[in-house]
Amino acid sequence: MHQLQRLFWLTGVFSVALAAAAQADSLEVSAVSETEGISVEELEPSADPAPATTVEEWMSQMEAPAPPPEAATDLAQALTEITAIRVSETANGLELVLEAAAPLAEPQTSVVGNALTAEIPNAVLNLPEGEVFEQFAPAEGLALVRVTELPDNRVQISITGTEAPPQTQISADAGTLVLSVVPGVATATNADDEAIQVVVTGEEDEGYNPSNASTATRTDTPLRDIPQSIQVVPRQVIEDQQARSLQDVTRNVSGVFQGSSFGNSLNTSIIRGFQTDVFLRDGFRDPTRILRETADLERIEVLKGPASVLYGTLEPGGIINLVTKQPLEDPLYSVDLTVGSFGFVEPSIDLGGSLNESGTLLYRLNALYENGGNFRDFDDQEVERLFIAPSLTWQISDNTDITFNFDYFDDERPYDRGIVAFGNGVADIPSDRILGELDDVAKTESLEAGYLLEHRFSDSWRLRNNFRFNSLDRFDIFTDPQSLDESTGILTRRFGDLERTDEIYSLQTNVVGEFSTGSVEHTLLFGIDLFRETLDLDNRFSENGVPSSINIFDPEYGIVPRPERNELPLNLILDSQTNTLGIYLQDQIELSEQWQLLVGGRFDIVDQESFLDGSFFGESSSSQQQEEAFSPRLGIVYQPIELLSLYASFTQSFVPNSSVDEDGNLLDPERGNQYEVGIKGDFLDGNLSATLAAFNINKTNIAIADPDLPGVSRPIGEQRSRGIEIDLRGEILPGWNIFASYAYTDAEITEDDGSEDEGNRLFGVPEHAASLWTTYEIQAGDLQGLGFGAGVFFVGERQGDTANSFQVPSYTRVDASISYRRDNWRAGINFQNLFDIAYIESIENDRLEVYPGAPFTVLANFSIEF
Repeated sequence: MHQLQRLFWLTGVFSVALAAAAQADSLEVSAVSETEGISVEELEPSADPAPATTVEEWMSQMEAPAPPPEAATDLAQALTEITAIRVSETANGLELVLEAAAPLAEPQTSVVGNALTAEIPNAVLNLPEGEVFEQFAPAEGLALVRVTELPDNRVQISITGTEAPPQTQISADAGTLVLSVVPGVATATNADDEAIQVVVTGEEDEGYNPSNASTATRTDTPLRDIPQSIQVVPRQVIEDQQARSLQDVTRNVSGVFQGSSFGNSLNTSIIRGFQTDVFLRDGFRDPTRILRETADLERIEVLKGPASVLYGTLEPGGIINLVTKQPLEDPLYSVDLTVGSFGFVEPSIDLGGSLNESGTLLYRLNALYENGGNFRDFDDQEVERLFIAPSLTWQISDNTDITFNFDYFDDERPYDRGIVAFGNGVADIPSDRILGELDDVAKTESLEAGYLLEHRFSDSWRLRNNFRFNSLDRFDIFTDPQSLDESTGILTRRFGDLERTDEIYSLQTNVVGEFSTGSVEHTLLFGIDLFRETLDLDNRFSENGVPSSINIFDPEYGIVPRPERNELPLNLILDSQTNTLGIYLQDQIELSEQWQLLVGGRFDIVDQESFLDGSFFGESSSSQQQEEAFSPRLGIVYQPIELLSLYASFTQSFVPNSSVDEDGNLLDPERGNQYEVGIKGDFLDGNLSATLAAFNINKTNIAIADPDLPGVSRPIGEQRSRGIEIDLRGEILPGWNIFASYAYTDAEITEDDGSEDEGNRLFGVPEHAASLWTTYEIQAGDLQGLGFGAGVFFVGERQGDTANSFQVPSYTRVDASISYRRDNWRAGINFQNLFDIAYIESIENDRLEVYPGAPFTVLANFSIEF
């Protein structure tokens, strides 16, 4: 529990910072009181009107006296329902008409960046199409019209221009409010005159079709302007599917599959044929591979292809960025309870809002407890998890803010090696059968803390400095399969345990600037990354002469007593440290309205030191290796019309090898490159988006675990992956959403440096895969809020290991859901694997570790917001 002690210590620091900020507000008021010689009470806003400073103000005060308190109260309570919204194009722009049952108050307008916003008080939406009205690209020069309901009975109108904020004239009639909108004209001084500041006031409703992402460029860039395939799974999809794991979420994205799970207790993903052990979390490298929680995720962004140009040492297939929820200005109090099959229970909370009257201190708190839910037959041993994630934003000034993030994670679950291959397929045994021992267990405790600081020098230049600390303690007790006699069904095993400690420090500093060179627009990014990871690992196994065997067709457990830990020989000791310095430069160049260029490069210096000891290696050994690499990226986008993008790109990757050969020496680094071309399109007024991509990736000097020497790897030469991917997402009609994908992947070993694997397919990669998830929610009438969902997930045949010695059959899984949403609450039931098919979820590149998928599962959820 020392991780929890660290959390208490960091919480103390967090409390001191919060108290200091609150005291600063108090000191400011005290200083004013002492200077002016008045009390704090006298500083309270007066109920009397302010003195008139103009003739118009004086006349208004004389002619329109303030209503008595009871009249004001009646007026505040008289809410007006907006029942219809129409948008029609005019000769100069567009006309936005809001129809209501009674006169609407005149809205107050403001401009932020290229967006004109207007707030209507004492009003609510009651629209046939739902709670939000949106139209993308409604007229030339206008990017978006959006009408949404805010807390405290307010309705917000937001009209965004493509080049500059639009201009509007507002007129009101009985029950009608009309906004005549004219697109703004960009000038050379617009960027200097208007400060663009984004303040999160409430959770943005992205629906199924987010328009921007930050993973590909480290700047908030429209997806259609990025010359690589990048897919975003928003919060609404996660909630509609009741996705509880990263694999549940990424099954919606083309070309992404679950990789090795190391006893079903860690996370890896296969992207475009290549397995990655590293994820991003809010843009920070996360190599811990722990089973991350989805409760605090706002979205997941999947960038296809190499991302080393911005994030350093990564696999060439792509990277997954987990984007977490951030503090809010508007109050949020959400309570959620999910129960389901196999004893699953998960209560959770999501809280947010402002901590002071000035709104300079904002917070967010996500927390949950999980118990049960494991379909595998481990008797009384269950999954148990505790997750706490508080965060705080301090808006130090108009130009500077800092966000502190904390994350504590405690997880205990059965250590599960799955089932086994048999012949050229998978053993025909029940999917819940345990081939280890019933007391095998994996315990993980993780602590994460950091900050994100941003300072805006001007409208065009800003500095960001971010820090993240990760600490991981892991302890596993397991029964390790060694060999299977297929004539008898006897699986030989040995007892083992693993103790692992990781500490990771990440520091990111970058500058973003926007400027022009003549008619060419630039968004320049320059940054420096520092990264350090220390790893201590101890691995113990029972002697080979003392095996523990089990019959896979008729298992009996506990026949051979498990040795005490101090009785197991220490087979492997690994102490390693990796230090990385990365310097990168990127320029997003807008050559014209149709042509955009993305140019970038990164230089990395990676220093690795390792010490190995234990019976696996005989004598102890140490090694040190330093690698330097330059990773470029070049991409071009052509947009013949605003809603269509044609793109091409070239990118490279670089990964130092942490694997060692039989002499204990680190292997040479792995390198990869990708060529990609594609088309991106927006349809149905921007409500529906699609991406078609074709790619070719080559990777050299791949490390593969030696099956005869645990802890040892060997290079096998070159792998190639090429294919075509299609992704479709968005809203077809009001209330009807879709999220679909298809991937054709040809992934194989093209060169071999010492085995017979040349020409074999890469393990775990199907040639064909597809997914479809769609929902519909009734928008009006007595059944308004009733929703239905259906999903089909197809995964083709996969090779079970690099030797292609067995195959995992294809499968088609069907899911469904029904939900009801009303006011501030929602209830839903999700059915996963509706037809209860038997299928294999993932493979470990090993005949003795094959992981079956869950059978028919029901999840019932109820959530309410206050």
